[in-house]
Amino acid sequence: MRTYFDCIPCFVRQALDSVRMTTGDEQVQEKVLREVLRLGSEMDLRRSPPAMAQRIHRLIREITGAKDPYLEVKNRYNRLALEMYPELKERIETSADPLEAALRLAIAGNIIDLGVKTSIKELDIEKIINDSLTADFDGRRIEEFRNAVSRAEKILYLADNAGEIVFDRLLIERLPCEKVTVVVKGVPVINDAMLEDAEFAGLTEIVEVIDNGSDAPGTILESCSQTFRDRFEEADLIIAKGQGNYETLSDIDKDIFFILKAKCHVIAKDLGCEMGEMILQRGKSFDGIVDSVKEAE
Repeated sequence: MRTYFDCIPCFVRQALDSVRMTTGDEQVQEKVLREVLRLGSEMDLRRSPPAMAQRIHRLIREITGAKDPYLEVKNRYNRLALEMYPELKERIETSADPLEAALRLAIAGNIIDLGVKTSIKELDIEKIINDSLTADFDGRRIEEFRNAVSRAEKILYLADNAGEIVFDRLLIERLPCEKVTVVVKGVPVINDAMLEDAEFAGLTEIVEVIDNGSDAPGTILESCSQTFRDRFEEADLIIAKGQGNYETLSDIDKDIFFILKAKCHVIAKDLGCEMGEMILQRGKSFDGIVDSVKEAE
């Protein structure tokens, strides 16, 4: 996905949020802001928004010396999500279709995205959870997903945010775990999940977890390690969580299911959906093709 004009104000807001978390020194804040505005004036709009966000957060880490400005916030949302986990798991186990319920809750967890919104209240998360379990959802997409998972031999699950990764666990537990590898970020960026977040969520006890070697808030393949790129190439199914992964992988020729909430109007427009809509969408190059070919055989 390319960068739209309306992404630019979001870059500035995100940069200010991050540097203010790190320091109250207005001179440092001004320096970051001026550098971000300069980067914005030079950016290639044909590239995805996370390419610019990657440069911004590298700049902030360099200027402030803070390795992980969102660490405290990530830990807070991890704890909150883990407190919710037992009840959410029970809801899944007592539902008529546990996989669908787990998908709905994984999408609900995508609300924990500090790249889009400065903070998320606990009551907002609880409301999103309840709404997600009753909202309209495309049954055909769920069956496509179920069929793709059952056929896959190597599944790569690209995680998104800390806190949210606990909701991902609810879905991953409904997948053939022996076939699943979860991928987290290699370097801190915004509130994206790292290996320690996966460990806190208990994911390392049930599946293999690797990092992608990158500090982009998405999956920019050329920015990732060769080890990750090899695993990406070998996988026959990719499950990509969140807006950043959609922005960076939506044009990649690979069997990918994007799982997210459309939290900004730019993403909603690109997806052709309404703001706030729950999204389970197959990648453009495979959408509606793979299943029909399999049936024809």
